[in-house]
Amino acid sequence: MKARRQAKILEVIKNRVIETQEELAAALGEEGIPVTQATISRDIKELQLNKVPTPDGRYRYALPDEVGIGAWDKRRRIFRESVLSIDFSGNLVVIKSLPGTAQGVAAAIDHMNVAEIIGSVAGDDTVMVVVKPADAASEVAERLRGLMR
Repeated sequence: MKARRQAKILEVIKNRVIETQEELAAALGEEGIPVTQATISRDIKELQLNKVPTPDGRYRYALPDEVGIGAWDKRRRIFRESVLSIDFSGNLVVIKSLPGTAQGVAAAIDHMNVAEIIGSVAGDDTVMVVVKPADAASEVAERLRGLMR
């Protein structure tokens, strides 16, 4: 039920301007999914939805990757300034970064939404990226190297 509800939330905010939790609850109710405000609040937090400005000066809920170019530019800058090397073996891409920056590098990678990347794990100065299929690791590594330029 939760997965269905959250999938419907994503569908609704992609197709409609939703400004408030009450509007989102009403939209879900129209779709046959009754919810409480507390449930909506938890879902918004779990889905990491943000409010972004609309052209007419209002604000609407949006996915994290819709936050804007500024957020992506910041992630790319963190990536570019922090990464020292990128290599791969099998289905893993290993990224070495400056001490203390691996979390930011991993967050930038996670927000890229690369289909072949199924997850990443960050330590202090190393990020391991799991790639599927394994033969795509070299392509993913090269794409990530492109962000360093």
